[in-house]
Amino acid sequence: MILLDTDVMVDILRGYEPAKIWLESAQEIGVPGLVVMELIQGCQNAKEQRQLERSLSNYRLYWPSEEDNNRALTSFSAHHLSDNIGLLDALIAETAIGVHAQLATFNVKHYRVLRGLKTVQPYEK
Repeated sequence: MILLDTDVMVDILRGYEPAKIWLESAQEIGVPGLVVMELIQGCQNAKEQRQLERSLSNYRLYWPSEEDNNRALTSFSAHHLSDNIGLLDALIAETAIGVHAQLATFNVKHYRVLRGLKTVQPYEK
């Protein structure tokens, strides 16, 4: 299974051709609910938000479990000062770890300090 990070979802939603081609060949794709919330936060108006929500309606959402949240707290506490990991990045990563999924992202440097997370750069940019 592969979960999609925000940067990959943005490419898909914008119709970036390499992202579309990769997505067509990928199997068992999901999106962390927190990624959807980040995308909604970027909407400029209600029309844009409705369009986004329609576009995302076919994806299965994954939310962090209590265990994922506890690991995210530990990871965030250990790495936010030394490695500048963000709160949402810690939660998204631990969600992927919790469901035994790879995280498709181009923000590999954000995630490199998190043990157990497998990242994949899904296409060439």
